[in-house]
Parts: sequence; C-alpha cells; structure tokens
Amino acid sequence: MSFETLGLGPNILRSIEESGYSEPTPIQKSSIPLIIEGKDLIGIAQTGTGKTAAFTLPMLQRLDGEVPQDGRRRTRALVLSPTRELVVQIHDNVASYAKHVPLEVADVYGGVGEGPQKKALRNGVDLVIATPGRLMDLMDQGCADFSGLNFFVLDEADRMLDMGFLPNIRKIVKSLPKQRQTLLFSATLSKEIEKLTREFQHSPKLIEIGKRSNPADTVDQLLYEIPKAGKVHLLKHLLEDNEMYSVLVFTRTKYGADRVAKQLGRSGVETGAIHSNRTQNQRARALQNFKDGKLRVLVATDIAARGIDVEGITHVVNFDFPPHPEDYVHRIGRTGRAQANGVAINFITDEDRVALRTLERFIRRSIPRKTPIGFDLKSLPKSTVHKKVRDNDFRAPHSKKTNFRGQGGGRGQRNRPGPRHSGR
Repeated sequence: MSFETLGLGPNILRSIEESGYSEPTPIQKSSIPLIIEGKDLIGIAQTGTGKTAAFTLPMLQRLDGEVPQDGRRRTRALVLSPTRELVVQIHDNVASYAKHVPLEVADVYGGVGEGPQKKALRNGVDLVIATPGRLMDLMDQGCADFSGLNFFVLDEADRMLDMGFLPNIRKIVKSLPKQRQTLLFSATLSKEIEKLTREFQHSPKLIEIGKRSNPADTVDQLLYEIPKAGKVHLLKHLLEDNEMYSVLVFTRTKYGADRVAKQLGRSGVETGAIHSNRTQNQRARALQNFKDGKLRVLVATDIAARGIDVEGITHVVNFDFPPHPEDYVHRIGRTGRAQANGVAINFITDEDRVALRTLERFIRRSIPRKTPIGFDLKSLPKSTVHKKVRDNDFRAPHSKKTNFRGQGGGRGQRNRPGPRHSGR
C-alpha cells in the first residue's frame, strides 16, 4: 500500500515524497483514512512506529481543503502534548509535511517568554501545538480563541489523561466547540484511562497495532542487581564497551540526573542532562548535541522521556527503575526504533523488587538477570558497597525535605512516586 491510496491530496503527497517516505506504517495505514473521513479515533502503537505522521498528515489534508468562509484566519486545530520537546518535534513534522500548504502554526510551551506566543495567538493561526500548562496560562489571559476549532489531538494520551494532567485537560476541553473531531494517540493506554476518553470523544474508532502493554520486540532487555551506591561504578564499567556509543540514561529525579552527568563527565564521558529545571535553550542544546553525536550519554528524567526522538540510540539505561510500568515502556521505546535493534539495561536494588514484579506481570514476560562481565562488587570499597545512599545525594542544595521525585514532603514520602507533571 502507498500513501496515494490513503486519500491524501497532491500537496501533502508531494511533501511526503520530498521527505523521503515511500510506504506508510501500519498505524498510518489504519488511521489516516478514518481521520480523513472525520471519525474520532484512539490510536495505540509502539514508539517509533510513526504515530505523529498518522495524525498530522490527515489533519493537514483536512485543513488544506477547508478555507474559512469569511477569509479570517482562526485556530482550526489544537494538538496537546506533555513536554516542550514533543511540541517542537511535532512542529518539525508539521513543517516538513505542510511545505506546500499555506498554514500558520504556533508553538506554546513554558520555559520561554510569553510575548511571541501571545502575539501569535491573538493574530490568529491555523494550528496550535501546546503543552497544557502554558496554554492554560495564556487562555486565562484571554489570548486564545477556539470558537472555530475543528480538530483536537491529545498526543501521548496515557500520560496526558492521568491524574496529573486531567484537570487542565478538562478545563481546556470545556472551551472547545462540542462539534469537533478528537484524536488520541499513545504507545500505551490502560483500560481505566480508556474510559476517560468517553468524556472527550464521540463513538471513537480504536486502532491498536501490536500489544499495548509490550515493549518493542526489537529491544533486548536485561537486569543487573546492584546496591544503590554501586550504580555509578557499574554504569562507568558498562560504558567501557564501545558498542554503547549513543546511550540514554534515566534517573528518578532532576538532581539525580545532574549528579550522574557530573560523575560521568569527570570520568571523561561526554555527557549532558535534560530535565524540567533546565531552560528551554539548555534542553534544546543538550538534545541537539546528543543527536549530533557530540554527547555520548544523555541523562534524563521521565518529564523528558516523551520528547526524546533520536535516531540510533543504542542503549537505554534505567539507572533508577521506574515505579510505573507505562513509564518503563516509554523509556525503553527510545531505542530499537524503526525496526532497528536496541538494548535496555535496568539497575535493580532491593527497593525495586515490587515494581519489577508489577512490570513483569504488565509485559507478560520475565526480564533476564545478568552478571556484568569483569565487574566485581568485592573490588569496590566496602564503604561504597554497604553504605546507604544519603538523602543529600538526591536532594537539591539547601533543601531539607525532598522525596525521590524532587517534591517537598515529610517522613514516609521519600520512596513514594510523586505527582505527574503538567508539562509546563
């Protein structure tokens, strides 16, 4: 099947050809015709399978063929995404696919000045791509008019509809016309969250490619059991393997990400960090350097996990094991993309065993345990192997009470997962 058979017009087909694509992926084959027909849709497919193009191509086709009768430019499409990086990534896709379509597009996200975003919304744009937090701020200031909206897209729907995002999503949806087309795309979507989609959609079609709970088959997964204080030593040891030349490391907190990046840097490993405390320019520069191969290792938190779309990542390392199975699926989905092979390495401590059992039930498989070749815990200083990691190792400077997600809290909260982030 070719793109020509999916109902796309000549302007979009020309852009697709110039982008170098010849054949649609399974999620694109199933979704594009339904979206062009005007159906509400829930699209579930593993990461790296072309979900962004699955909703942007038909949306652009519809926007290209629907000219406002009064000639006034107004917002006709809104795409919400959980992170700044994903907003930029979607914009890049739109820019590529809409080369021959006369559309105005605005990005709306935090970490940068509001001025240009306010001006763009007030002047009128065809498509807005936004994180919910910044969009709510600008809506409260009267900058956004969605009275002419035809399309509403929730990207990464599982994260967008969890309890951390749902209040903002509901407020935004209330301001949208009831007569609209609503699309939800994600790599995972639990049955509980799927029920929430009924609030926003009308008789949606469900497209599911592959098993929703299983990571990509192209990713080899393995576990290393290691005491907390030995993690950095093991990571340095593993990085002696030259096959690990593009490595994404996930930590539980932004302070942990900085700490790991600094320790690897001191060992001569070109490393950057990306998390919500970094400015947009810092995040963009670190991500670009990683894409360009100037950084061998990028250390990130889950807030950035959804926006890292880099070709050729060889390994994902869960330095801190994720408490939620959905986060695990998204983390390791950064490698093994577009049918390439990848490796997911997991560091497991005694505190992670419950989360590990939950994950293995979720993905319906056991992850093999491995012993690192040439690495002997007995060779580490006893103080390193047996000591408990101090709270200060993961705490912001001068902070008295901080849990593992960087949120304030008292006793008993340190090992409890923090609230979901709003993407601001």
